[in-house]
Amino acid sequence: MKFTVKQKLQVLHLHSSFNPGGKELRCVQLINAFGFEAAHTIVSAMPDAYDAARRIMPGIEWRKGKDFPSLQGRPTPSRLAGLAKAMAGFDLVLTYNFGAMDAVLAHTLFGQSLKLPPLVHHEDGFNQEEAVKLKTSRNWYRRIALGRTSALVVPSRRLEEIAIKAWHQPRGRVHRVVNGINTGAYQAKPAPDSLPRVIKREGEFWIGTLAGLRAVKNLRRLVRSLCYVTDDNWHLVIVGEGPERQAILDEALRLDIAHRVHLPGHVANPAKAVGLFDIFALSSDSEQFPISVVEAMAAGLPVASPDVGDVKAMLSAENAPFITPAGDEVALGEALDRLARDPDSRARIGDANRARALAEYDEATMVARYRAIYGAAMGRDSFP
Repeated sequence: MKFTVKQKLQVLHLHSSFNPGGKELRCVQLINAFGFEAAHTIVSAMPDAYDAARRIMPGIEWRKGKDFPSLQGRPTPSRLAGLAKAMAGFDLVLTYNFGAMDAVLAHTLFGQSLKLPPLVHHEDGFNQEEAVKLKTSRNWYRRIALGRTSALVVPSRRLEEIAIKAWHQPRGRVHRVVNGINTGAYQAKPAPDSLPRVIKREGEFWIGTLAGLRAVKNLRRLVRSLCYVTDDNWHLVIVGEGPERQAILDEALRLDIAHRVHLPGHVANPAKAVGLFDIFALSSDSEQFPISVVEAMAAGLPVASPDVGDVKAMLSAENAPFITPAGDEVALGEALDRLARDPDSRARIGDANRARALAEYDEATMVARYRAIYGAAMGRDSFP
């Protein structure tokens, strides 16, 4: 009797960076959920930015796409043709954000002639240059580049509206899939020494956030907002890594609150960090559907944040008074101070946020949606 060995599906992921961030960690979530039936080639436009891959489960087949053409450069016909040819031989191509848009255009231009695999594009938000206003030139570029994608996936209502109105994408091609997490992992309180380089001491309270230390997150604003919380027992803990690290520390030194501001760096398990916070805070200029907010909700925390993206709609109604006008630094600081002074409100809002996270933002629902979208792109009932 002759047996046929089932071949693994070959999936190509094209990222501007694969260091830990919202889209990268969701990508890892899905890779882990899809299990051992798929093999993954991950390309980062930044050659050394692969730290998110540390969270891929042992035994899942993946490799760095170091031989893939650069995702950065002028979109000349020869360069686009080279990008297109490099996509051949895979079963599915997944692209992420504007940093991979040249590859999306290459697929649109050459996909049919080269018989390339289906491509699904993901848009999760904008960097500093488009945080306040979209660039007209980029809108036009997206309209053209996305012309023959199988699907466009976005996490927020605002991005769904932009995709349809600004990028002229057909409604049937745009899929809004909210970010989900393993909510059960956030139920237990971590040990006070769970984070590197900082210990939560008895009598201390933490305002915390998880973020890439990038300009669009405006974490210096969050440092300044801490000044409105005058009780020295309240500390700010910013978990993450990125190019703004020194600027954040310099701002804390300038304000003479460096003893209350802590940057423990990257933490592999976010539940270990979020569970130590008493208040979760955002200070971003731009967000869409931040997974860190879902993590804070699952941990039973109140959230103080500017009114950006879908943040207000994500949270419980009880949390609404602590969502402040975008860009209003004073209002954010005052919101943090009100929460810091009111433990009963913190507990009540945290309970309401946890209940909503458990009901609406669990990982299983998100994974099922992605299985269906990727499967449909490949002409299958599901993926893998």
